[in-house]
Amino acid sequence: MKELEQIAELIGEIHKTRFMLEKIDVFYREFKENDFKVLGKKRTTGIILAEILTDFYTCVETLFLRISQFFENSLKPDKWHSELLRKMTIDIEGVRKAVISDQSYAILVELMKFRHFKRYYFEFDYDWDKLEFLEKKYNDVRYLLNKDLDAFESFLKAQNLPVYIA
Repeated sequence: MKELEQIAELIGEIHKTRFMLEKIDVFYREFKENDFKVLGKKRTTGIILAEILTDFYTCVETLFLRISQFFENSLKPDKWHSELLRKMTIDIEGVRKAVISDQSYAILVELMKFRHFKRYYFEFDYDWDKLEFLEKKYNDVRYLLNKDLDAFESFLKAQNLPVYIA
């Protein structure tokens, strides 16, 4: 029964993450519809957009770390961020299915690189061409990631969970 409880807990983590991703997306849409339309491409809007993109990726990565820990996937300490993301694309026979598609992976790599860049970028002026590129990637991956997480959650639910799990 302990394993079923752990699976149920992991499903709960997925739901919580999806809720947080939805909050980030609602904030993004409100920002684009309101403040961005008024202010345009300014230093402050660049900072806000950069923060939205990095918060989104960090939220996704946190879920991936929880999934990895659940399935005891080992990560090398020196490049664990990129290795974690790559491992989410792997079907591990008899253990788990891939969490994300290769298409989602390619987009998330871009967001991960930006998050790592931003962590050490102490200026306030962002390259708007890069931000617009990443914004397009963000908009592309939202749908793909939802589809991926639906499939992974279905896999988890098929692991003989009791009927009362939502």
